Amino acid sequence: MVNELINETEITEEQTETKFIKDEALANTQVITNQAALLNKEEQEYVKDQELKPSSFAFNKDRRGARRNFDGIEEKVVSIKRINKTTKGGRRMRFAAIAVVGDKNGRVGWGKGKSVEAPEAIKKSIQDARNRIVNVKINRKGSVYHEVTCSFGATKVLIKPAPTGTGIIAGGAVRTVLELAGYKDVCSKKIGANATINMIRATLKCLQAQRTKHEIAHLRGKKVEEI
Repeated sequence: MVNELINETEITEEQTETKFIKDEALANTQVITNQAALLNKEEQEYVKDQELKPSSFAFNKDRRGARRNFDGIEEKVVSIKRINKTTKGGRRMRFAAIAVVGDKNGRVGWGKGKSVEAPEAIKKSIQDARNRIVNVKINRKGSVYHEVTCSFGATKVLIKPAPTGTGIIAGGAVRTVLELAGYKDVCSKKIGANATINMIRATLKCLQAQRTKHEIAHLRGKKVEEI
């Protein structure tokens, strides 16, 4: 009789211990599952926040290498080169980048940035370009309203309208500015020096110097039909 009671007591203790171990394992599993779900939620919120930031690196690339962000503005690096600055302690090497941004709907800007590392210089140039975005005029055919010639420094740029289907006849930085601004049929000619910054500034100067028929009529004090 005593042996049977001892055996029953041992069995009950083993069952209780087994149940306790199972409950503890189940509780640990539930805690791990909750932590994983919370971590996943935090990661999703972080990714969502990063996607909504203007300076996010989430983008799509087109065939010409331009980067399109979620806000619709495309970014393209026009030039990146290594520069040296001679100081008392020796030469300091840095990188200088020039970028152009635009939404292909009449908004375009350019910027420059310098840094010890190339990616940081590109990031600074893109941010500077976003801060310099300006509005330019585009007619219904996707071209300029009239022929314009502007100069900046030793560089002169000529831009004139072209028939539908011609495309953008330009090269270098001038082509990049026209594409990201949203023009489709334009002819251009560069005269003088080949400085990238001067070409960009002269091109933007031409685009901003355009006048529509209504603006010209208002300046002359006439009606549009009289011009």
